[in-house]
Amino acid sequence: MWIEQNNKLVREYEFEDFKEAFVFMTKVAEIAEQMNHHPWWSNVYNKVTFELSTHDAGNTVTEKDEALADAIEAIYDEM
Repeated sequence: MWIEQNNKLVREYEFEDFKEAFVFMTKVAEIAEQMNHHPWWSNVYNKVTFELSTHDAGNTVTEKDEALADAIEAIYDEM
């Protein structure tokens, strides 16, 4: 579940292995590019962590972040 923390939407996802995490990141990258909203994320082995905020709005959470979080969640649910 996404939580709002320090003016960011934050969530960590865990996968079976690195390959599955990478497939997920690739799918997220495609959607993020279409939305022109590029997240901060990190990946270590089977874990992917996101921090979403909108720089143009003063590094706060906006509808743009919420829309990307919903899209990321939908990708995760499909896997």
